[in-house]
Amino acid sequence: MTTISEPRSDARLALPARAARVRDAAYRMRHHILDMGEAQGQGYVGQALGAADLLATVYVDQLRHRPDDVHWPDRDRFLLSTGHYAIALYAALAEAGVVPVEELQTYGSDGSRLPMSGMASYTPGMEISGGSLGHGLTVAVGMALGLRHQGRAARVVNFLSDGELNEGSTWEAAMGAAHHRLGHLTALVDMNALQADGRTESVLQIEPAEQKWAASGWFTQRVDGNDVEALLAAFDAVAAQAESHGRPSVILCDTRIGRGVPLLETREKAHFMRIDADEWELCRQQLTAGHQAGEAR
Repeated sequence: MTTISEPRSDARLALPARAARVRDAAYRMRHHILDMGEAQGQGYVGQALGAADLLATVYVDQLRHRPDDVHWPDRDRFLLSTGHYAIALYAALAEAGVVPVEELQTYGSDGSRLPMSGMASYTPGMEISGGSLGHGLTVAVGMALGLRHQGRAARVVNFLSDGELNEGSTWEAAMGAAHHRLGHLTALVDMNALQADGRTESVLQIEPAEQKWAASGWFTQRVDGNDVEALLAAFDAVAAQAESHGRPSVILCDTRIGRGVPLLETREKAHFMRIDADEWELCRQQLTAGHQAGEAR
């Protein structure tokens, strides 16, 4: 396990070296996710696997934080608006040294600090209790304003889902952030195209998402959310424009449910996934084989 402390992107490392470090962390996080999922036999495993590259990029390469002091006043804030993605955040917190790896086995159990839907009052390193979709960005805007008033240079990263783009509160917050020129605020949107009620495009059409964010005054990028080098380049562009123009930034990340485990990438019912007892080891084998193949290339 790698312990992270105040990383933000290390200018001494070239992009390929940064990407290798993030990919290794994402691979370990996916193993953590499978271990937690097996403990329950089900859960939001598909979304978590798809988002692992995003969270690994944030925690390994971007956030300034102190694992032994989660309330450090000058920490960067990561807000998980989609509370049911908590399994992915727990994997990131374990990789970052905030939560012991062995504690992941308690995921979703009675009395655990790691409930299925994230709760800030339970879990160290979790900034907000997410889950009621559409609230995360509004909280992030208020937090970014508060940090500015305190004179702190901390950044705020809000992770939200494409389904949250259905919510009017998200767009109110987007307009407010642009109005106040919150250059230290970044929205990271998981565009996995799936919601509890079906495909995102069939529930409520949100495209063209890039144009909508840009029209709201945000510096907007869209990338493959499972391409680590593309994610790193996008964050580098965020930092450059924030310093010169001071606009809030959004990175729209096209991800694949179950990424890294072919068996799960093709599952039809993938929002809340049940995996049979004899499939977990096959999932791990596929994950390891894919990672080793990537290293060999």
